[in-house]
Amino acid sequence: MGTPEIEKIYVEYFSDVYRYVLSLCREEDMAKEITQETFFKALRHIDKFNGSCKFYVWLCQIAKNTYFKAKAKQKRAAARLEADAPDPAIDVEKAYLDGEDARKIHILLHDLCEPYKEVFMLRVFGELPFSQIGELFGKTDNWARLIFYRAKKRIQEGMK
Repeated sequence: MGTPEIEKIYVEYFSDVYRYVLSLCREEDMAKEITQETFFKALRHIDKFNGSCKFYVWLCQIAKNTYFKAKAKQKRAAARLEADAPDPAIDVEKAYLDGEDARKIHILLHDLCEPYKEVFMLRVFGELPFSQIGELFGKTDNWARLIFYRAKKRIQEGMK
């Protein structure tokens, strides 16, 4: 399938699929992300479209599945974040700004094993979003969040 055909499909169906996803999630940003991911998946697996339904229906099925997977990931990530909630008494990112604690954090960070050390450094010092960190490791953004919060927790425990 050539680029003009892909562009034609995108232009023809994007707004309809977006409205469908928006009706599911009621969040514009999420609807845009899910819709874009839907087209990415559809174009990657265009060979699996067998014509047994309308193309728009096939796209909406992909969108619906993508949306439900994203919601499930959000719920799992929220549960992990609650379980790994940082101790409010010791906020590592703020402590880094304090000169005395910065030295201690660097020592603790040096002792962290990989990938915890690198993920923590990319997030705090590089200010990268979890999506980019996950991409660098060939993992998901939820993986990057989990590794970051575990690293943060280890540093917090060392600061006590």
